[in-house]
Amino acid sequence: MRIGVVFPQIEMGGDVGAVRAYGQAVEELGFRHVMAYDHVVGADPAVHQGWQGPYDLRSTFHEPMVLFGYLAALTTLELVTGIIILPQRQTVLAAKQAAEVDLLTAGRFRLGVGLGWNQVEYEALGQDFTTRGRRMEEQVALMRRLWTEESVTFEGAFDRVTGAGLAPLPVSRPIPLWFGAQSPPAYRRAGRLADGWFPQMSPGPKLDEARAIVEEAASQAGRDPAGLGMEGRVSWKGDADEVGALAARWREAGATHLAVNTMNAGLGSVDEHIAALATAAVALGLGGS
Repeated sequence: MRIGVVFPQIEMGGDVGAVRAYGQAVEELGFRHVMAYDHVVGADPAVHQGWQGPYDLRSTFHEPMVLFGYLAALTTLELVTGIIILPQRQTVLAAKQAAEVDLLTAGRFRLGVGLGWNQVEYEALGQDFTTRGRRMEEQVALMRRLWTEESVTFEGAFDRVTGAGLAPLPVSRPIPLWFGAQSPPAYRRAGRLADGWFPQMSPGPKLDEARAIVEEAASQAGRDPAGLGMEGRVSWKGDADEVGALAARWREAGATHLAVNTMNAGLGSVDEHIAALATAAVALGLGGS
């Protein structure tokens, strides 16, 4: 099981030095990858009365693809989007950006994608919230062709490409596509189409039910369920033993990857995030430099 971290987007702010210090420290501690969440804009609660979203316009988010271009020059970590809201984006441009990150990381890149929940953001980016599921399925098919073929001609319900291609192509052909999933339709979509998936629950009966749906959908699509990756998540709450115990449960549940999330733990600086991860690294048996 490969163990990484969740980049603490909403607590990192705009300090570039903190981004650099975090990325380099994570690698030195022995973690294998950095996962970054994604939001392009936040809603203003003063305008959107009764706003209930977990983030708003004051929640800081570095743009993942640009962030990864920076981290690729500083570390040899695998970089993971967890997740890019794909249907908000132009498909070909997203494919181009992903190809560039894959090149800069020498193939150490996983593109995690999902549908998202924020209608305000969809409106701001000029995309239709109601068709996002169908659009993402089409996007996945087109992106995989763009990453593996020199010249692509494609006509779908949402995108058209006529005799065009990306240059340079990525190292990974195609780039691994992982799906966020937290509903039966999303589980089935992941089983049919994804290289791996991000469960939104801890190991237990609900995970077992979700995984069964993913694996059944994979089998029905003629795919080998054993080939699908699964990345769990552990939230830091100040107890290293708890982190170690939950990591063991994820390993027993068949997770191929795990990420430690230090957000929302009352940590006030990048140094505090790094210190928490140092303690977690010991509990997880990581061999830092």
